[in-house]
Amino acid sequence: MKRKALEQLLEWKNSSRRKPLILKGARQVGKTWLMKEFGRLNYEKTFYFSFEKEEELFSIFEKNKDPYRIIEQLGLIYDDKIEGEKHLIIFDEIQECPNALNSLKYFNEEANEYHIIAAGSLLGTLLADSMTYPVGKVNLLDIYPMDFEEFLGAVQPGLLKYIEQTRPNDILEIQHTKLIEQYHNYLIVGGMPECVSCWVSEKNSGTVAQIQKELITLYENDFAKHNKKVNAARILLVFRSLVSQLSKENEKFIYGCVKSGARAREFEESIEWLVSSGIVLRIFDVTKPEHPLKAFEDLSSFKLFFFDVGLLKYAAGVPNKDIILNTGFQFKGPLTENYCLQQLIPQFDINPHYYSPAQNYEVDFLLQNESDIIPVECKAGKNTLSASFKRYRKEQKPNLAVRFSELPYKEQDGMVNVPLYLAGRIKRL
Repeated sequence: MKRKALEQLLEWKNSSRRKPLILKGARQVGKTWLMKEFGRLNYEKTFYFSFEKEEELFSIFEKNKDPYRIIEQLGLIYDDKIEGEKHLIIFDEIQECPNALNSLKYFNEEANEYHIIAAGSLLGTLLADSMTYPVGKVNLLDIYPMDFEEFLGAVQPGLLKYIEQTRPNDILEIQHTKLIEQYHNYLIVGGMPECVSCWVSEKNSGTVAQIQKELITLYENDFAKHNKKVNAARILLVFRSLVSQLSKENEKFIYGCVKSGARAREFEESIEWLVSSGIVLRIFDVTKPEHPLKAFEDLSSFKLFFFDVGLLKYAAGVPNKDIILNTGFQFKGPLTENYCLQQLIPQFDINPHYYSPAQNYEVDFLLQNESDIIPVECKAGKNTLSASFKRYRKEQKPNLAVRFSELPYKEQDGMVNVPLYLAGRIKRL
């Protein structure tokens, strides 16, 4: 399977501002595979160290702060010499050894000729903690589940090549139909690498569902295993409320849906933990649809989504037939929004926001592209009527508006209808 992050890793390798790199992202999104594959493709040798499997490594970092001494000791473990520039060093599950995390500072300052990539489970929650962390001494890269294009490249590489080489308005109807079918498959399988690999090899959605069940159980077990300061029971309550939160007509997060009588102060830390872990995506409402969007965030008004649409589909209990037969089931809208958000976030430096100035008036997403604010509407099928979107365009007069739907690509009156399977290419389009 080909991952876009490999190109970003190559840019890091060749960058003049290269520092030790930390990969952030939820468990099981493919960080370890990415690091090893990147090393295989771009270095003479790769030296892999796992702080979860090799606890004896801890002593090396407890006794040494000199990066050259550390390199010498690590080389002895492999009975080989680690050379700068030629070799890649991987520190996996680095959260288990805070001294190793802190050592990245010294590698940056004193031995930056060594190419080091580190990753770990729930690193986002650790980086937000008060533990020793090399601020400003590392590069960071967010790793997400496979997007639709990566999924398509794994299951139908010919179709991926087709959309890469064909202008959106020249896509043939027969190819459009095939791409919509694959989009439906992606809603079921999602972008978790193990699920995609299973789907490619077995084409068994029942096995995929079993993997999704196991992944959700894994994350729920992590709440208790890894958190120290935040109440694990509250994290679990928030996580298990996400489906019902998204099922509401207004998807704004309501604390009362977590527990009757709940208040923000009880669950704010739990939400921050889930967002920092990469398991949950959060977008904020804005009081004004103007740039910079972050200046107008309403921090009390937000929505939470799953980081992977396949896991959301499984957690919500949506039958495959409702997606394949394209029926108008109630959860279709939230599933489509979650899909779109998952494709949009990696493309833009600033996370999408939404706009909800009044009751029965809401724009699904606002994108900031330099100084342009682009409204986005997500439609689950071919019915594209939206009073809110029409009202926003009339009142705000944006230079460009985007509507995702299952209809073919079409430009009309300052708005572009983009088929859902092209959501991952919207910035390039």
